[in-house]
Amino acid sequence: SSKFIQECINSVIAQTYKNWEMLIVDDCSKDDSREIIRCCSDTDKRIHYFFLNKNVGAAEARNVAIRNAKGRYIAFLDSDDIWLPQKLEKQIAFMSENSLAFTCTNYQPISENGKKNFRIIKVPKEINYNLYLKNTVIGCLTVIIDIEITGAFEMPNIRSSHDMALWLLIMKRGFSAYGLNDNLARYRISSSSNTSNKIKASKDVWKVYREVEGLNLFFSLWYFLNYVFNAIKKRI
Repeated sequence: SSKFIQECINSVIAQTYKNWEMLIVDDCSKDDSREIIRCCSDTDKRIHYFFLNKNVGAAEARNVAIRNAKGRYIAFLDSDDIWLPQKLEKQIAFMSENSLAFTCTNYQPISENGKKNFRIIKVPKEINYNLYLKNTVIGCLTVIIDIEITGAFEMPNIRSSHDMALWLLIMKRGFSAYGLNDNLARYRISSSSNTSNKIKASKDVWKVYREVEGLNLFFSLWYFLNYVFNAIKKRI
């Protein structure tokens, strides 16, 4: 993470919407990420950090931040993600003007070195539970959730696809995700990311269908075929 964390933090500091707090959880890293994080926190008091002594996985690491968050809105970033400067301003205005609890935006994958931009991933206007099972189009780095409307939540504690499981959990509470048709984030495709291994990612989605959502074999196969089709479609 030390290769990218500074750029990630800078993208939050550069937000035109200034009323934010950034909670960074270091899940027992072995590089110099902690030094970079500590330095940024010393410079900007809106940045808070939590250094874990034992690796707990991405889901529980995010939950540490969620439990300590003080704001009404919860948004997410991985250490190699980038927000464009108007991301928070535009998205929170979109939510406030339309009384929305759960939103996401378009985003653009980039290469590991950031020099190549790939096709922009566009989100539908509305994504409900059944649609999302067919098309996992929501980028975690684009989501904002209004917890005053949805109520408190935590990431399901599974090693991968925990964000998918959380979106489904919120949708089962009766909240669709609404898409803002604006490209406001950059998702870095790195060789070490979970989703860089497409076979593993597919197995993780299948596990959510069967073990988290408890879908029977027929419905799991139906949704999985749609998932594969849409995953291929959005990369063409």
